[in-house]
Amino acid sequence: MDTGVARDRLLALLRERSFSRRRVVLASGRESDFFIDCKQAVLLAEGHVLVGQLMYEALASFGPAAAVAGVELGGCSLVSAVAMHSFQVGCPVDALYVRKAPKDHGSKRLVEGSDHLPKGTKVIVLEDTATTGGSALKAVGMLRDAGFDVLGVLAVCDRLEGAAEAMRDAGLAFHALYTRRDFIPEGT
Repeated sequence: MDTGVARDRLLALLRERSFSRRRVVLASGRESDFFIDCKQAVLLAEGHVLVGQLMYEALASFGPAAAVAGVELGGCSLVSAVAMHSFQVGCPVDALYVRKAPKDHGSKRLVEGSDHLPKGTKVIVLEDTATTGGSALKAVGMLRDAGFDVLGVLAVCDRLEGAAEAMRDAGLAFHALYTRRDFIPEGT
């Protein structure tokens, strides 16, 4: 699908299914008067295809990477969509899931899908909605501790509340498909 058409359609789905004006406490602990729950659009079959294509295409801005990593829960569907799209276009990029805490049973893994990847593998973290960047930075730390070379963070939506600056301060590239301004006009 043409990138512009895909971008417009995913934004329409996000506006219809994921965006609401209401008071909510965010993962960062901050209170907000709007909420963007990307999962509500991304988990639709159409949304999954669109986000896979658009995020895959956006990976090019970071340089070559062998894998994408998503923080549970919001990032897991994103990395799966990107991995599937990448295989379909003949340039496979593997998916990793980063747990918030290691499993307390079985493999006790913190990073799922990493067994076949060597130390130093270049990885990009995918995030659904970025506010302060705290969740993504925690995942970056876990991935680095596991021996991966994290190139940056790609979000579906940047709330424009400090995530980009936090990534820059951490020496990471940061990009988002959409920002708060795609949902709320500036000044409102």
